[in-house]
Amino acid sequence: MIDEGYVKYQCNWIHSSPVHPDEIKELNQWRDKLYRLGLIGQYDNGIGFGNISNRYSEPGQFIISGTQTGHLALLNEKHYTRVINFNIEKNFLTCEGPIQASSESLTHAAIYDVNPTVNTIIHVHNLELWKQLMNKIPTAKDCSYGTPEMAKEIIRLFKEENLMDKKILVMSGHEEGIISFGKNLKEAGDVLLSYYNSTVNLTDG
Repeated sequence: MIDEGYVKYQCNWIHSSPVHPDEIKELNQWRDKLYRLGLIGQYDNGIGFGNISNRYSEPGQFIISGTQTGHLALLNEKHYTRVINFNIEKNFLTCEGPIQASSESLTHAAIYDVNPTVNTIIHVHNLELWKQLMNKIPTAKDCSYGTPEMAKEIIRLFKEENLMDKKILVMSGHEEGIISFGKNLKEAGDVLLSYYNSTVNLTDG
């Protein structure tokens, strides 16, 4: 069941001014590219999917696209927010900005927390790629997205499987859900697109 778009965590949203446009310039370039490919977007039932984030200059913080923005073709600084603290066990985070953080924010938080070399995270949806990658790359067990269980499962993948080498995972309990990451946007994006392009060529061929 695809249930993206519904905020499942407890969120302390501090409504404030947006980040500076320069801080989301590269994020937006990649987000635009992923939107054009249909990897970020909205289903016919109105539920949006996909998000993107970057580690912020302050320790333990990151900038992430806001909830319910998947349907928008173009984002600006008003569509991003800054997560300033979080507690995975308590399913809680605090964000600061003009919009509430994406419902996948705790999953992003877990990845940033477990590995300090990760500076960018991309979450997309694609059914064919999801099917192709299932159990062939690190695969999160059947648990709901945006929950402490998913966050803990991803931490397990870092510790027990070669997730840091692959830099991409598929979520078996979150239909179509795929996450890539890297030390910067280019690395995270290139990892994702290399798998995506191989799958598209395989499907078309």
